[in-house]
Parts: sequence; structure tokens; C-alpha cells
Amino acid sequence: MSTINTIDPSEVAKFEAMATEWWDTDGKFKPLHMLNPTRLDYIVDQIAAEFARDLSVKDPFKGLRILDIGCGGGLLSEPMARLGATVVGADAAAGNIPVAQIHAEKSGLEIDYRHTTAEDIAASGEKFDVVLNMEVVEHVADPLGFLTACKELLKDNGLLLCSTINRNPKSYMVAIIGAEHIMRWLPKGTHEWDKFITPDELYELIENAGLTPVDRKGFVFNPLKWSWSISARDLSVNYVTASIKS
Repeated sequence: MSTINTIDPSEVAKFEAMATEWWDTDGKFKPLHMLNPTRLDYIVDQIAAEFARDLSVKDPFKGLRILDIGCGGGLLSEPMARLGATVVGADAAAGNIPVAQIHAEKSGLEIDYRHTTAEDIAASGEKFDVVLNMEVVEHVADPLGFLTACKELLKDNGLLLCSTINRNPKSYMVAIIGAEHIMRWLPKGTHEWDKFITPDELYELIENAGLTPVDRKGFVFNPLKWSWSISARDLSVNYVTASIKS
């Protein structure tokens, strides 16, 4: 059972300061709102494939228990709840939780939002069919400890979906210089390039945590079309992985 505290207080403070802007599509989370439909496509398709769910029926994820770790304002938790899943949204930044709760209530959704950590939930013995770990692992103090806690949170044959940012010169130019300094979509200092993780490094971390990686794809931004898409080849900046607890 994991007892490591992987929280980085300085990273939590960054998102605490932006908590009120989670649902402002033109605010500091604008890049995430732009990316969200694409990452939801990947998430939904992976869950449906792993658990043999028919997406054409009402509440296709009914009976599935999903944990959205690092839930922020609920941008992923709410769609999962709309698909019928029982959802727990957890975040280490206390200010995010009331924002998420109020928005879910206004949307008529029942979501169990908690100010807590992956390690604390794992220590309680709770288990989930799916753990969403999206754009979180690059902000923790101990990526392996964090992924190990995510593994402990999964039921047997459970699914972990983890996205992050690659570490190379292109990702520095796009995610930091472009997004933070030129476009000013994010406050300067939101990301630290040396905390970015390459796809091969993440696969190794996932395997060392006791999970089996089964898929990885890139999220690619097209500045001409001003849109995101999923790529099987281009993992040069944003990318996502799927892993199974066997």
C-alpha cells in the first residue's frame, strides 16, 4: 500500500490561484477547453473498448466507477457522469473543489468531489474501474510514487488513462514559449520543462508501477485549422497513454 506523499506544494499553489477560472473558456484554462473534446474522444473510446460498452445506448458507462485524479473544475468528471458512470473527482488544490461542486450542481450532476490525494484514497482501500490521470503527472514530486498509487486504486483489469507533455525542444517552444509567453494562454511558470516526461520514460514508469501499457497516442494542435486531433505517430508535444492492471 502506497504511503508516499507525491504532492508538490508549489504546483498545487499554481492551480489554486487559478481555481475560479476553470469554466471560463477564454480564461487561463482556454488551452484545456480547446483540447478537451479531443482528449474526451480518446478517453471514451478506450473505456468503451476495454469494458465492451455500446456508446449508442443511454448511460453506456453505467456500473463503472471512475476516479478523476487532479479533477480541477470538473472538465472531465462531468462528461463521465453524463455517460452514466459513478464519478469521484479528487484534487490536491482545495480551491478547485467548491468550483467543481457548484458547476456540477448547476448542471444537475451528482459527482463526489473531494479535496484529497491519490495516496490517501488508495490508503482507504477504495477501488475503481478507471482512473483518469490527465495532465497531472508532470506536476507531482514523485511520478513513480504517484503512478503506483494510481495502480493501487484500480480493480483487477482496471484502466489507467494518463496524459502529459513530452520533453524535447519542440515541447519547450510550444508548451512554454508559445502557450505561456507568446499566446499568454497560461500564466508564466505554469509548466516546468525539466518535469516533462518522454513517452518512453512514461512507459517505463507505468511498468515499474505494476501496470501494463497497451496504447499511446499524440494530441496534435493544428494552428491553421485552430483545432486538435489524435495522432498515432506524432507524440512530440502532448500525448496520452492507456494501461491495464492485470
